[in-house]
Amino acid sequence: MRILVLVLVLLGTAQDSAPRVLPEGKLPADARLGTLKDYDGYFPFEVPATKTAWEARAAAVRRQVQVATGLWPFPERTPLNANIFGKVDRPDFTVEKVAFESFPGHFVTGLLFRPKGKLGRLPAVLSPHGHEGRLWDYGKNVRKMIVDGAERFEGSGRFPQLARCATLARLGCVSFIWDMLGYADSVQIPTAVAHRMSKQRPGLDTPEKWGFFSTQAELRLQSILGVQAWNALRALDFLAGLPDVDPARIGVTGSSGGGTQTILVCALDPRPAAAFPMGMVSTSMQGGCTCENACGLRIGTGNVELTALFAPKPQGMTAANDWTKEMMTKGFPELEKLYGMLGAKDKVKCWNHVHFPHNYNYVTRALMYSWFNKHLKLGLEEPVVEEDFEPLTAEEYTVWDADHPKPPSGEDVEGAFLRSISDASDRQLATMAADERRQTVASALDVLIGRRLPEAGTIEREKVDKKDCGDHWQFKDLLRIRSRGEELPVVSFHPKAKPWNGKVVIWADGTGKSGMFGAGGAPRGEVKKLLDAGFAVLGADLLHQGEFLADGKPLKEQPKVKNPREFAGFTYGYSPALFASRVHDLLTLIGFVVGDEHGPREVTLVGVNGAGPLAAAARAQAGTSVTRAYVDTRGFRFAKLASYRDPDFLQGAVKYGDLPGILSLGTPASLWLAGEGGKGPEGAHLFAGSSEEALTAAVDALIAP
Repeated sequence: MRILVLVLVLLGTAQDSAPRVLPEGKLPADARLGTLKDYDGYFPFEVPATKTAWEARAAAVRRQVQVATGLWPFPERTPLNANIFGKVDRPDFTVEKVAFESFPGHFVTGLLFRPKGKLGRLPAVLSPHGHEGRLWDYGKNVRKMIVDGAERFEGSGRFPQLARCATLARLGCVSFIWDMLGYADSVQIPTAVAHRMSKQRPGLDTPEKWGFFSTQAELRLQSILGVQAWNALRALDFLAGLPDVDPARIGVTGSSGGGTQTILVCALDPRPAAAFPMGMVSTSMQGGCTCENACGLRIGTGNVELTALFAPKPQGMTAANDWTKEMMTKGFPELEKLYGMLGAKDKVKCWNHVHFPHNYNYVTRALMYSWFNKHLKLGLEEPVVEEDFEPLTAEEYTVWDADHPKPPSGEDVEGAFLRSISDASDRQLATMAADERRQTVASALDVLIGRRLPEAGTIEREKVDKKDCGDHWQFKDLLRIRSRGEELPVVSFHPKAKPWNGKVVIWADGTGKSGMFGAGGAPRGEVKKLLDAGFAVLGADLLHQGEFLADGKPLKEQPKVKNPREFAGFTYGYSPALFASRVHDLLTLIGFVVGDEHGPREVTLVGVNGAGPLAAAARAQAGTSVTRAYVDTRGFRFAKLASYRDPDFLQGAVKYGDLPGILSLGTPASLWLAGEGGKGPEGAHLFAGSSEEALTAAVDALIAP
């Protein structure tokens, strides 16, 4: 017991003896300590100054979307095994039931509308629906909508989702509307899971079996939004592959949640020729359902910029009396500016319909028909008029029947589905050539971390204190990146008894800068040894370490947004995970060192005491600026995490090879590795023994002639 008490006292002394950079009780002036952004934030779109700058930005955002949806690289396009049956005959069009497999064993269901009496390859329109559902029925409310001028007919007004498909078919387009997960005939993942999730399900969050929204799913970038995005892309494959469809004349339109899908499919796939995203192009609310959010999707971007990825192709939209009501002054002017810069100002249009609520009414549908008439080259005389729609019966619109039995659902189906996606992703990476696999993982990590070294001139240094410690100098500084609102308390040591050798060690510790100190406030033994050999050493409190902590207690859970639903995407869809933010801080330290006026000739990054994974990621993102890295992993694996609120959580890390995948990056910098039981990437120098023994050996190797 006495030994334990003594150890705790010494640990407390070491912690307490770490010097503060800021006055006692004052926290860093860092924006990341404020309220976290969520889907109700403000998401302006800043148009780059040149076409070249926009092309670079668009490529980066498009890759961000692909990674966040779990579609980087795109999965194998397995056979659709499409089944088209149950034709319903109407005077001007036909309706057929459709079921195909977007993933093996996972069915997408919907209805295919085809015009009658049309020959040759025809234009086509993908019609994703929103949270009203494919079969939405306004019932008697349609009469008030007719009085208000929002609708014209009872039939088409009651069933606006199907009515627009019927009208598009009458206008000469093949139109396909399919079910979001959990709607109508999409039964394998229930609505309660896909759209109404509230609490985590511990029984579906193990390395052996996991479900949507679990920590294991987020570590693999498996989300409802991602599956629905892939379903939309496979719906495009289905539609473009029909013998009566002209693949060069395909439009996409949907409202609300269908507007989100329209934005995503047009961002991810170059095939659509025109679009009409409704109800979700906004600098305000970005989508409140779990199916419209995913970790990493809107960090540093938003729906207006995601919509801009379709430029310069034609797309129209409206502003309504919902979160889009300010589009005419916030969002659309920027889209118009971008299109103008690209020489296509007349190919983007937003109509001001704020006198209507959030819906895809007759007036708006008429604008869409006219838009597609022009840009899909339908050749119809304007105005294009929607006629009434004779509702389909339940027998006519239901896909599953006695001859086509619906597939099973439930937790076992959900778990097997996500496991199969994960296994397919693992096989895809494993069968890549080494260079391709490395580039794939590196591109993914660029998105998951979201930053490389800060640009030259962006780091400001405020000198706080300089202390003569006899054989070395101790400096206290504040490093700031004002454009990001970030501030880091930094302590550094500079040799005095021996001339500086031009080499710098950046010390990353799981406790922050206190990890560089021993009892009594003196540098710990390994740091002292480096100073005596002529090295400079520095470290910082990374976000939510040391001086970032108001109560001084280590952070056990990451902060989250106020939304009570236990979904990682509501928080990390808009702000980086803490792991990524701490890597940002290490990159700030590296950028500060390599940009120093004294020009260090060698930089070593050390990650110990739980900071090894952070150092591994920073090494990968820093490129040639880091000469070598010493990483003690302590056997850490992201796959072992039990909560998405764990401070070490990083979405997607398992999908791209877990920590070994990150360690495989970072060349040509040399890697000294401990904590892996004598195993590691090819070319790494491996240290055995305890963490203390390995660190001592690494420091001795570093200072050896």
